[in-house]
Amino acid sequence: MKKTVFVLALLMAAAAVFAQKAGNKIQFSTKDLTGATVTDQRFSENRLTMINVWGTFCPPCIREMPDLAKLSEANKAKGVEVLGLVIDLTDRKGAVLEKQRKDADSIISQTGASYTHLVPTPAMMGGFLRGVQVVPTTIFVDKNGKQVGDAYMGARSQADWQKIIDSLLAKVH
Repeated sequence: MKKTVFVLALLMAAAAVFAQKAGNKIQFSTKDLTGATVTDQRFSENRLTMINVWGTFCPPCIREMPDLAKLSEANKAKGVEVLGLVIDLTDRKGAVLEKQRKDADSIISQTGASYTHLVPTPAMMGGFLRGVQVVPTTIFVDKNGKQVGDAYMGARSQADWQKIIDSLLAKVH
């Protein structure tokens, strides 16, 4: 019951319109699933960073992950990085839920989505993730940490994501 209430609260907290708008700077410091620290400084290493917010409970999220893995590899030379962010990985205080972590690790392994996956912090949930309406939701960020374009809600094919990436790359320097 508590878990169900938490998941519903998480989804309700995320049910508003996506808070980020194009041009807004995204800042964070968190860990990835391997325990390594990842900060918004990561953006400066790429022309474009794709942040895909997904959940272990979300079949469309899981179905698109093999395509995201292919995109990650195909676009590295262009300066594009894919980051996953597992929205249901933590409780309200930011503690990692072990069952969700195991589920996420299993999903990542099964889908071949070996790109970096981030653990959401309470600051992230109250900040740039505050208005996530659905999962998957994907945003793109330039090397300065500013969102490029709008948030993309829903899953897409590799070909559809590639068109979006190519279009956004033409807008960033």
